[in-house]
Amino acid sequence: MSRSVLDVDAVRAFVTIVDFQSFTKAADALGTTQGAISVKLKRLEARLGHKLIERTPRWVRLSAQGAVFLNAARELLSAHDRAAAALISERRHFRLGIAEHVAGPEIPALLARLNERDPGLTIEVRIDSSRALLSTYDDAKLDAVIVRQEDDPRDGEDLGPEHYGWFASRNFKCRSGDPLPLVALAPCCNLRDLATNSLDEVGLEWVEVFVGGGQTAVVSAVSAGLGIAALARRLAPADTLEISQDYGLPKLPSTRIVLHSKFTDQRSREALRAISAAWRKQ
Repeated sequence: MSRSVLDVDAVRAFVTIVDFQSFTKAADALGTTQGAISVKLKRLEARLGHKLIERTPRWVRLSAQGAVFLNAARELLSAHDRAAAALISERRHFRLGIAEHVAGPEIPALLARLNERDPGLTIEVRIDSSRALLSTYDDAKLDAVIVRQEDDPRDGEDLGPEHYGWFASRNFKCRSGDPLPLVALAPCCNLRDLATNSLDEVGLEWVEVFVGGGQTAVVSAVSAGLGIAALARRLAPADTLEISQDYGLPKLPSTRIVLHSKFTDQRSREALRAISAAWRKQ
């Protein structure tokens, strides 16, 4: 292996390709072209003397040598970014809103990635209903929001799919002929509307037995056995089961998770790229 100094931009291109599993998405995230990304990767591979990425028209994945190099590459970028941030005296606020029915296990990784990318950033996260967050965002009191695609028709950055199912505790039972006991968020929640409309369309009777003021309350009620709920599959508690087939429940349509932001400055856009990468890795 050559002991020459590595090009930080080339290392960043390599890590971004891995994070997005796509040359095209990595190029978009870094504000460059796919051709430029490919050239940087080839130069890095030539410098290291190893092929780091294996690529076909259908997939992109790490080579064995790339997997060995990945953690060291992340550490190099983290050290570089911390050193660069040390010269920035101005601390900036980044105000991020995440819809309560979207917020999940990605948040710790997302916050860690933001802090790693820009230690001089003060991160403020607000979790609320999509409607409240979008209103605050339109009033310029939030810098970015993560919501479901149907919550806002405006174009945003697609962070990936969201799949839903019907969940209940492992000991849940509903007698034949009884209305389905439904656990849901407040009536202003679009996911609640999706669930109740889906049941109405197939003629299944339901009764609302619990209304939660947030996602945590809803999943707690489901785990406690109060009733069933429409939940994102990635957010369903480990002590629950998907019960669609057992009770003949309608299939719930999938949606997309979208990031909206009006940022144009480089530092903020880098923070947004960190969010996108962290979310897609989950």
